[in-house]
Parts: sequence; C-alpha cells; structure tokens
Amino acid sequence: MKDSVIQKSFSVVGMSCAACSARVEKTLNKQAGVVQASVNLATATAHVTYRPKETSPEALQSALQAIGFELVIEEETTKSVEDNAEAHYRSLRFRATWAIILSAPVALIGMFFMHMPYANLLMWALSTPVVFWLGRSFFINAWKQLQHRSANMDTLVANSTGIAYLFSLFNMLFPEFWTSRGITPHVYFEAASVIIAFILLGRTLEARAKGNTTSAIRKLMGLQPETVTRLSAGGREECVPIGQIRPGDLILVKPGERIAVDGTVVEGNSYVDESMLSGEPIPVSKQRDAHLFAGTINQKGSLCFRADKVGKETLLAKIIHMVQEAQGSKAPVQQLVDKIAAVFVPVIMGIALLAFFCWTIFGGENGFTYGLLALVTVLVIACPCALGLATPTAIMVGIGKGAELGILIKDAQSLETAKEIDTVVLDKTGTLTEGKPEVTRQVWCEGEEILKPLFCSLEKLSEHPLAEALVKQWGDTESRVITNFESLTGRGVKGCCEGEVYYAGNRRLLEELNITPSPTLQTEAEEAEQRAESLIWLVAGKRVVALACLADRLKPTSQAAIEQLHKLGIRVVMLTGDHPATAAAIARQTGITHYQAGVLPQEKAAYVTRLQQEGRRVAMVGDGINDSAALATADLSIAMGSGSDIAMDVAQMTLIGSDLRKVPEAIRLSRLTVRTIRQNLFWAFIYNIIGVPIAAGVLYPLTGFLLNPMLAGAAMAFSSVSVVTNSLQIKKKEI
Repeated sequence: MKDSVIQKSFSVVGMSCAACSARVEKTLNKQAGVVQASVNLATATAHVTYRPKETSPEALQSALQAIGFELVIEEETTKSVEDNAEAHYRSLRFRATWAIILSAPVALIGMFFMHMPYANLLMWALSTPVVFWLGRSFFINAWKQLQHRSANMDTLVANSTGIAYLFSLFNMLFPEFWTSRGITPHVYFEAASVIIAFILLGRTLEARAKGNTTSAIRKLMGLQPETVTRLSAGGREECVPIGQIRPGDLILVKPGERIAVDGTVVEGNSYVDESMLSGEPIPVSKQRDAHLFAGTINQKGSLCFRADKVGKETLLAKIIHMVQEAQGSKAPVQQLVDKIAAVFVPVIMGIALLAFFCWTIFGGENGFTYGLLALVTVLVIACPCALGLATPTAIMVGIGKGAELGILIKDAQSLETAKEIDTVVLDKTGTLTEGKPEVTRQVWCEGEEILKPLFCSLEKLSEHPLAEALVKQWGDTESRVITNFESLTGRGVKGCCEGEVYYAGNRRLLEELNITPSPTLQTEAEEAEQRAESLIWLVAGKRVVALACLADRLKPTSQAAIEQLHKLGIRVVMLTGDHPATAAAIARQTGITHYQAGVLPQEKAAYVTRLQQEGRRVAMVGDGINDSAALATADLSIAMGSGSDIAMDVAQMTLIGSDLRKVPEAIRLSRLTVRTIRQNLFWAFIYNIIGVPIAAGVLYPLTGFLLNPMLAGAAMAFSSVSVVTNSLQIKKKEI
C-alpha cells in the first residue's frame, strides 16, 4: 500500500534573496520523507509534500535552523501572516527613513564639502548609526550565513558596506600611512551609509509593492462578515462570531447583509447578489431549498437558512485557499532562475575579489584604492533579488487578477501553459448552451400517451441533464415502479415495468436496437433537429411509442466568446453526444467550423489525444465531471460552472459562473503574465550582466569611468523595485 502524503505550506523567516530561497528549497528536498518542496521568495513560503511516517514539520524546522533559517510550523491564519508582513514593512520604513535623514548630510559633505573642518569626523559620526544600527540586520544575517558556510544578498551588502566603512575609518585615523607613500587618503563613509539607505529604501518599496500583489486575497477575505445572527431553538436572535457557527445552525440574514457561510434556505424569499462568484450582475432569486454561498449579498427580503458548510469548507474559503496555493506555486521558467540563484552570490564574490586583485596588480599607484572601490561596487551592484522576484511577483499578480475576474487558476504551470494553447475543445451542453433544457414538444403514437407516467418514472432514474429537464416538467405525473434499471452510457436508459422492457434514449440507441420510428415521428424528429433541439425516444419492446423534443438555449455570451478565441488565432472545436443536425445548428449560430456530433465521453478523450498527436496544444472546456477523461487528457483543463468540489479538483482552471468569455480572458491573462515574466527576467539578467562588469571597472581603460559605489547602491535598490512594479502593471491592464 502506498504511503499517504501531506501537502502543507509554511512561512520561512530569514530569506532575503533568491540565493536564500534556492538554499532553503535544496535543503528541504534533501530531507528524508520529502516528496517535493517548492520555496517562493515573494510570499516567503515553502510548499512541502511529505510522508508523515518518515518526517515531520519539526524535523523540517530543525533542518532549516541548521542552515540559518526558521520554518514557522504553528498554524498561521492569513490575517496573522498579513499582520507580520505589515509589521515588517513598518520596521523597514522606520529604518529607511532615518537612514536617509542621516545619510543625506554625509553624502553632501562627501561630494561638495569634503575639505571643511572636521568633515571626516562628522561623516563618521552620522554614518556609524546608519551602518551598525539601522543596517545591523545585514550584518546579523551575513554572520548567520557565514556560520553555516553560506552566502546571500545580505553577505554582499555587509561585505561591501563593512569594507567601505572600515577602510574609511582606517584612513581617517591613520592618514599618514598613505601620505608617506605619496597617496592621498580618501574616506567613503558616504558610500557605506548611502548604500545602506538606498537598499533599505528599495526593500521598503519592495515590501509595499509585494503587499499589493496579495490584494486579491484581501478582497476575497473581506467578503466574509465577522459576526452573524444565529437563531436559537426558541427562535431568539443572537449575534455571534462567525467562528461559533456549526453545520445545522439556523442563521438569519437581513437585507443588505453578507451571507456568512454556505447553506440552504429554510424560510423567506429574496434576491441575492452572487456577482463575486458568477460575475453576473443580475441578482438571483432565492426561495426555500435554494443554495446560498458565503460572501454573497442579500438584497431584498430576509432569509432564514441552515448552515451546511462552515470555516474552510465554504466555497469562498476554498477559492481563497486555491488562490493562495496557486500564488505560491512555481512556473517552469523559474527552474532556470533557481539554478542561477544558487551560485549567484559566490560567483559575484569571486568577481569582486578578481577585480580587486587586478586593480591592485595593474592599477598603478592608486591601484589598491581603485581595487577596493571596485570590490565594494561589484558587491553592491549585484542583485539576486531582482532575479528571485521576477517570476513569483508576476505569477502572484496574474493569479490574483484571475481570481478577481472569476478565473481560478490552480498553479503557475497552468497559467504558463494557457499561453501556448492553439486549440480549444468545447463541450456543448452547459458550456455553449445554458445546460437547462426544456421540453418544447411531445409526440405520442395513437393511444400510447398512457405511458407518460412510465416515461417520467424511467427518466427519474437517469442522471442525464435532458432527463432531469423532462422530469422537472412532468414531475406531477404518478410514479411507476421500474425494475432492472440500467444506464446505457452515451445512449440512454433501460428498465422493466410490469414485465415489459422499456428504453429511453437518443437515435444511437434506436440504431443499436435496430428499430425504425414511424414516418410521423421521423418527420417531427427531423424538424426538431433543424431547430437544434435534442430528442428522447421512448421504446416499448420493439416499437417507438413517443418522442420528446427538448431545447437547450445558447448562452448569450457564447457567440462573442468564440469570436474572441478566433481573434486570438485559436481553433475552436465543439464535441457533443447530440445528433449531427443539432450540433450543426449550434455550430452555425456560434461560428464554430470544426465540430463532431454523437461523441461518447470516452471518445472525447481520444479526440483530444488525436489533436495532440497532430502537434496541437489543447485546452478542454467542460463541466469537470462528465468530461473528466477529456479534461485529464488535455494540456489545459478548464471547468465551467459555479465551482463545484469535483470541478475544482479536476480542472487546472475553474471559471466561476457560466460566462464562456472567461476562456479567452484566461488565455489573454496568461499571455500578459508570461510576457511580464520574460520582461522581468530580461531586465534582471541584463542589469547584472551590464552592471557587474562596469562596477568592476572594465570601462576605465577606455573612458576613464569608474562607477561610484553610491550610484551602484541606488541601481541595486531600484532594480528589485522595478521588477515588482512591472509585475503590478498586470493589475492595471485590461484583459
């Protein structure tokens, strides 16, 4: 028997750059019992799949503590995580503000008033608290990394500013060491303090921007009220916190209030705004036995409803959890970045030392000074943060944007895959059409209408949507006892009543039974098929006795959705188990040129496989249940509907509501997000590829230009901010 596995997310404390997240991920993946671990720098979380018999959160925590990081294993709510993030942001803002205030006069003196009396002493007095008080975290973290024979972004900052500070302090206290050798000593207190100030400012702006990437989660969380009105056994109203609600409790919701948990209406009539789920602005009528969902808004009357699902079981909670999981997942493109990040800091330190020695050996009388400046500047300008944030910030914003649009994306890989889709395969019923067929016409052979109760009783046992529509319309007829019932997949149903065998199903069933309907029924059927209506034949023994015609109306948005997909250059294919004439009529109305009718559920998966063998990247859009085989086969599975448990489990994307236009929206969102990732990675790589050699001094022999460490600090600080800011542009763009 296969061991069970647990998937869990943990907060990780102490990560400051991509090198940190790469080291944490590598360490977790090495632990016995860990199936897979993925670490996200932007969210500071580790998503771990592990076997509980072989390891535990405590063991994983110990493994990370051994390399200088902390794994938070206590259960954290989203609110507590956000509170911690807010406290971290306030701390950064305080340190950055004071660092700028103290560094500004140091920079002014260093650049314009370096020869004024006591200039060096004044710069030393102002820069010391900046470096060792406001910037102490860089040195503390660098020391922790050193203890574990590792290095990260803080190592670069601590080395560069520490060397600049100590070199300046030595030159201030012992200037004669240089003057006796004919060299004018310089101090670089302004470089050390301004670098700290810029990097703190950059991290403050970065923390603020990263907070904006989780705005979708905050909006979703804000949809659930904190208190509810519960009805006691005696009918007395009491206001209680939402955490006290249990399944089975009776809850009263008044006009204008948000519904707190999922439930079923027991008493009352009202209209409920479900736009946060469906995207449809028109309120939905709610009466007895209607379903209510947490986060939706009651509008007109009061409703008394029974709580069915509470806490993490509500649809809203599952949506929030799904978005959080997706935002923390990794896109395939991130794998390359992780490999680079793992060696980034050691490589940069090697380049810095190489630049120092080259300047010292070949730089002439000022070679040592220039070498030291080059070493400091290289360490300062290198930015693994931009590399580490390029992908996850774009993914977080993209998936958050999708959630706001009613597109739930399971993981980053699904979002990246959607960009490559060139063929969309659509189910007809419930996807292109309303999925709520109605009986438009019933035709009986002479004297056979007495079988109507039997027809209805037989269809009551079927799970097909057409059968449900027929039963709904004929439900007031008396019931008959059906024995030996059998469901004939893709064809219909079979049952016995009073010793005779009856069938109800489609034309394929008639062909299998080798039964031909009467000319009258045949004519009626042909006319109905021309109107794109579906047919259910009733067979008694060896004769066709009745025909029920049902119409499933086309969704008003389907035609526009198909047009948008065609504009994106995507081929649209409709697969349906319906009759070819019905399929042709729907295809004609929507503008679909490729379709197949009479397709059984298992044949849909085979059709998808055939498209893939032709080299096509296929997205399958269905209800997530009947089309599960085809959904599992497709490169991208998209479930329509109101987010049922099965649909959300099966599909890589779930479209809340029934608007098919969300499919092209999802593809456009994917293309925008992946384009943003590539932009981020391009600028992050180019920044380092160009910036590090210039910082090392490669331009000096040609142009006499040597980069100032302060400018390097500013460039490094804002490289991360620019990546996050670029990602945030996704939120502002029309999809």
